[in-house]
Amino acid sequence: MTDSDDAEGRVRVRLDLAYDGTAFSGWAKQPALRTVQGVLEDALGTIYHRHGPAPALVVAGRTDAGVHATGQVAHLDLTPAQAARLGPGSLARRLNGVLGSTSDVVVTSSELADAHFDARFSATWRRYEYRLADATTQRNPLERGFTAAYTGTLDAAVMHEAAGSLLGLRDFASFCKPREGATTIRSLQSFSWHRDSDGVLVSKLQADAFCHSMVRALVGACVAVGEGRFDANELVSLSDALQRTSAFKVMPARGLILREVGYPEASGLAARAVQTRAKRA
Repeated sequence: MTDSDDAEGRVRVRLDLAYDGTAFSGWAKQPALRTVQGVLEDALGTIYHRHGPAPALVVAGRTDAGVHATGQVAHLDLTPAQAARLGPGSLARRLNGVLGSTSDVVVTSSELADAHFDARFSATWRRYEYRLADATTQRNPLERGFTAAYTGTLDAAVMHEAAGSLLGLRDFASFCKPREGATTIRSLQSFSWHRDSDGVLVSKLQADAFCHSMVRALVGACVAVGEGRFDANELVSLSDALQRTSAFKVMPARGLILREVGYPEASGLAARAVQTRAKRA
């Protein structure tokens, strides 16, 4: 169901989600593969099986296989009968009950959303974090599932400098897997590197949106700079070439976490969705 349908009695619900992506083949439902969307929609089907087809989920960011999330957002539309069966405020509790106490996906909240709210197109920014342990890091085995490993030593200071050189509105074709008809122009709002108390290299990235594999490619480019293979100026030149390159590697999914998605106030939701759809077209 879309905004244009505006079906009478529709109830739009926002879900906030967290998941360990290790055992998932990404977000999007695929035949014969275990995905976050598939698991959640199966649970919705269990809850609403006597009240029509299971509601479909629309998500803020379609994470790849192995990518984690603590701040993912999705929406769904309930029919009047479904809303009467179980309303927005109780849906998180019921979904978590169906998923089980040891589930690797958790619904952290559910709430009634504005009719114009769209988890994907209303978003103004997405914030990711990438965690990377190099040879100087005090390794924590409890964090190995969401921290990538690098056998050498990296220079965090030059990686931070390189990250800053890529900020702003630009074409990120050099860092994206192309999709036919999709733009690779994005606004990279923040990109930084630092070491935490255990010496783990932590990158924080925020943009209006990220295209396919963009975050892990940007991280890989900074790792190449941290290795000393090229400097920040050369990185900008690679970016300006607008072509995929073998000068750096796309980093493993396990270090990547979707932390948060930002949205405008309710009065700006409809306009933001229209604006985003126009850009994607």
